[in-house]
Amino acid sequence: MIKFGPGGNCEWFKEKNKTSDQMPAFLKEIGLSAYEVECGRGVRMNDGVALKLKAEAERCNIALSVHAPYYISMSSLEEEKRQNSVRYLLESAALARKIGAERIIFHSGSCAKLSREEALHLAVETLKNAIEAFEAEGYGDLILCPETMGKINQLGSLEEVMALCRVDDRVLPTIDFGHLNAREQGLFYTAGDYEKVLQVMEKELGSYRASHFHAHFSKIEYTTGGEKRHLTFEDTVYGPEFAPLAEVLAKRGAEPTIICESAGTQSRDALEMQSLFAAAKAKI
Repeated sequence: MIKFGPGGNCEWFKEKNKTSDQMPAFLKEIGLSAYEVECGRGVRMNDGVALKLKAEAERCNIALSVHAPYYISMSSLEEEKRQNSVRYLLESAALARKIGAERIIFHSGSCAKLSREEALHLAVETLKNAIEAFEAEGYGDLILCPETMGKINQLGSLEEVMALCRVDDRVLPTIDFGHLNAREQGLFYTAGDYEKVLQVMEKELGSYRASHFHAHFSKIEYTTGGEKRHLTFEDTVYGPEFAPLAEVLAKRGAEPTIICESAGTQSRDALEMQSLFAAAKAKI
């Protein structure tokens, strides 16, 4: 079953609530089914909130995921930074276990002065080390999800994420459609544009992962270097639009988890995506 929800705590939620453990009840009330815990600046949730979040998510049937710290650099030339990246993923896994999340989303790093091929090679080796560490620490059942990135100098094109996912069948792609759109200076306009991405996933990773992938969606302003800032669905200048993707997902019977990362309006925009998907499904 396809799931929709916000990444982090939106302004609507903050109007009446204070802590993340209250999010599942809020999402159940408004009709969403997923929530991504944002740990971009570090894994800092205290045990009390984590345990309450797990209990509430189970009670409200909300699927949880964890976004690992932004400063992960799996492609760094410095071995210490690569080792630290594995440690940050393990910290994210520890939180995921506490709250009952299955998926851990992460950024792979940048290319810096390396060629894209060299950076990808380092990231692949670091990911292999992370998988070994997960198994050693009892986290082998958790799912690592490398994300497509919005800045051109970042490691995270669609092809690079596919290469990371080929490391192990358990690795699941996070397709950030806003990032890909920004990276390519405008990529998604029609259902066919989205279909091409799903076809690549199916060819490279098989039908299951092409159907059950993780996704981020938001409109993103971009420059010649790629992503500049996240916007809301009210923006009419930058894309992408969700309706054509909803059409593709409905026709394919795909069941991804789609997390909205709009700037402050994550939950409202997630509801709009859910409504567009329901409309597309009704036409089949």
